[in-house]
Amino acid sequence: MLRAIIFDFDGIIVNSEPIIFELTQKMASREGWTVTEEEYYRDYLALDDRGVIERLYRSHGRPIDIARREELVAWKAREYETIIRDGLPPMPGALEFVHKASDQFTLAIASGSFRVEIEHLLRKLHLREKFAVLATADDCEKSKPQPDVYLKALARLRELPQLQGGPLEARKCLAIEDAPLGIVAAHAAGIRCLGLASSRPLQELRQAEWVARGFEDVDLEEISRAYFSEPASGTPDSGR
Repeated sequence: MLRAIIFDFDGIIVNSEPIIFELTQKMASREGWTVTEEEYYRDYLALDDRGVIERLYRSHGRPIDIARREELVAWKAREYETIIRDGLPPMPGALEFVHKASDQFTLAIASGSFRVEIEHLLRKLHLREKFAVLATADDCEKSKPQPDVYLKALARLRELPQLQGGPLEARKCLAIEDAPLGIVAAHAAGIRCLGLASSRPLQELRQAEWVARGFEDVDLEEISRAYFSEPASGTPDSGR
């Protein structure tokens, strides 16, 4: 049976991706580089800030400068902190879905954003208490598409008293992602995935077991039932 749901954050819980894209452009311009909208959503979506900068270095044929990387990460964090001071709007249907899901399952977040950013935005949405576990960029050296942040979330979920009734297997969890690289990360951790087309077209998310255009199209009961029958992969749903 399905026991826990692990949410990505940006583009899933909060409508932050357009802001992060603009900051990524400005961050790249500080090194004389450009990032188009197409490039960002194709190549950088799901990467944490360090991963974004390292990819920029590699794409421009330059060796990674760790000190400069950290300066750029700190600059972006300061800019973002100012922008989100009063909070950000939730993604359509996210509040309702989180409230409904929290009545049935233990919830976690696995994100490339920093903990302080996630905590702040969740409190602004009055959702902080709904998530028993946060796994963030602070916890992992490698960002998605590596599975590290999902493995960290699983490890922390396994420590919770409410999930002590037998070992929590990765295949008993569901990840919710908006990026192809995020789906790759969830699968690498052994977690099945629901892809939401909030940032990328549906066809780019087809490697997920379930896909939907948004939370309003997700049938959580149908997904939950699939966990009882233990399908191998590719369980169909209304979004396919």
